[in-house]
Amino acid sequence: MEQLGWILWLVIGIILIIAEVFTLGFVLLWFGVGAIAAALAGFLGAPFVFQFLIFALVSIALTAMSRTIFAKYLSHSDENTLKMGVDSLPGQVGTVTLGSKGAMQEGAVKVYGSTWTAFPIDGETELVEGEKVEVVSVKGSSIYVRRISNELPEWRNE
Repeated sequence: MEQLGWILWLVIGIILIIAEVFTLGFVLLWFGVGAIAAALAGFLGAPFVFQFLIFALVSIALTAMSRTIFAKYLSHSDENTLKMGVDSLPGQVGTVTLGSKGAMQEGAVKVYGSTWTAFPIDGETELVEGEKVEVVSVKGSSIYVRRISNELPEWRNE
C-alpha cells in the first residue's frame, strides 16, 4: 500500500483542483498543487510522513503568497471606486432653501435637485437662505454642511 500512496495524493490533488472551479475562495487550487507535489514525492519513494510534510508546506506557502500578491496588486481602495447615490454627496455644493430654525439650527439644502434636511457641522452656525454650503457628511436622511466662504484664497489676494 505504501507504494500506491502517491496515487491517492494524485487523485486528491485532481479532485481539489476541479473543486476550485466551483468555489470562490481560490484556496483549493493551492491545496491541490500541494497534493500533487506530495504525489511526486511519493512516486520518488519518500515515506508518508515526508509526503504529508511536503503537502502541508507547499499548500501553506502557496496560499500565503497568493494572499499577499492579491492584497498588493488587486486591492480595492476607495479612491478608485465610483461613488453613487448618497455616497457621492460629501464634498458637493448645495444651496440653502430654508434658513435655520430651532435649537439644532435645522434647515433645508438643495443638492442635485433633491432637498435634504440639513444641519450645520459645528451645530451653531446659522444657515441663511440662498447661501452656498458644502456637504460634509450624510447621516441617515440628513446632511451636515459647512458654509462656503466667498473670500478668495490667500494666494489669490496678492
